[in-house]
Amino acid sequence: MRTLHHHTLSAPSRKVRLLLHEKRIEFAEQIIEPWRPDSGLWSLNPAGALPVLVEDDGNIIADHNAICEYLEEIDTSVATIGKTPAERAEARRLAAWFDVKFATEVGNYLVGEKLYKRVAARDAPDSRMLKAGRENLHTHLQYLGWLTERRKWLAGEMLTIADFAAAAQISLVDYIGDVPWDDYPLAKEWYVRLKSRPSFRCLLKDSIPGVAPAPVYTNLDF
Repeated sequence: MRTLHHHTLSAPSRKVRLLLHEKRIEFAEQIIEPWRPDSGLWSLNPAGALPVLVEDDGNIIADHNAICEYLEEIDTSVATIGKTPAERAEARRLAAWFDVKFATEVGNYLVGEKLYKRVAARDAPDSRMLKAGRENLHTHLQYLGWLTERRKWLAGEMLTIADFAAAAQISLVDYIGDVPWDDYPLAKEWYVRLKSRPSFRCLLKDSIPGVAPAPVYTNLDF
């Protein structure tokens, strides 16, 4: 069986897990702690980044974007990137927005300080970083609301990798209870719809050692 090497703190890993479950592709999971020099990650991916997908025949696919494109090609039963060139371009654009821009402006500050820093380095968060992350989060939630007011899903009428990329990042911020959902009803409505899908259950079951999830994290009617 194909195996996904990942970690619950890795938003790119969460994106791929959502995609695998949405497509109903069977896979085994192997947790890797990327901060450990003996994790074995470098032998799977010279870039030292998660996730990594290993097929039954030993073929290794590294990089979350490459994995998503690969899965779209080997399983066409559930389209997750779009059906037309324009739809695919928009889905990829928004996926990159959350993979890179949201991660840099929000995830690295909030998740990096509150979760990754605590689990990997046993260190306390920097309050200045937390403040910056919370301020930046508002801009992204406003943009989410703007998109969902005009579209059924983020990139258009169909669920795509844009939604999975956004949910992967936001779910980690939601884990620590730092998303002001009541201030952004349109973003909340989108997240409720996505959170209620069967594919999302894998994330709701996640437990980060030493850090309990906020009560809202597993609540489908929050």
